[in-house]
Amino acid sequence: MLRRMARVNTVMYGDGMSERLSADDWVKAGMKALANDGFTALKADPLAKALGVSRGSFYWHFDDIGAFHKAVLGRWQEATAEAVIRELDRSAPGGERLRSLLRRAFTANAAVEVAVRAWAVSDAAARSTVAAVDRRRLAYLEDILASAGIGAPAAARAHILYWAYLGFALSRPKLARERLETLVEELAALGTPAKLG
Repeated sequence: MLRRMARVNTVMYGDGMSERLSADDWVKAGMKALANDGFTALKADPLAKALGVSRGSFYWHFDDIGAFHKAVLGRWQEATAEAVIRELDRSAPGGERLRSLLRRAFTANAAVEVAVRAWAVSDAAARSTVAAVDRRRLAYLEDILASAGIGAPAAARAHILYWAYLGFALSRPKLARERLETLVEELAALGTPAKLG
């Protein structure tokens, strides 16, 4: 019975399919397709062609396209919110967290951010993930500002900083390094009570 199942799996999915490509490989390919071509590129056939494998490989790892989309959205959420927060908490001293976050936000490639937000317009799962990421990022910004002694205006200033980032990400301007540093310093002033007296 086991040999028969193995033979069926070989016919349907290819010999050693699960060893050649992992679910993570598919999610990485999905993130790349999302950045380059938008959410409409997140389909089994074009991704299989790009990866040089059969479509069966996709279904070896994912029950359906919805499960794959969930994995891609989960990866975006982890990479753009949770991993960033962990890294900043580890590497940036308390008073430098805001500047480090701003530099990172205003130098990162925003292609996936733009694509996921476009996806969220027409897809409930993407919309829910974007809302969760927005809440997490805003809470973290508010925590940074509160830790800096901003007090009651911390929530409003967190929103202003976040809207600045979203405007930047969605318009994707090219900034010279000097202009970027000026932008970071001006925005970082929102995290310094003494400068706002």
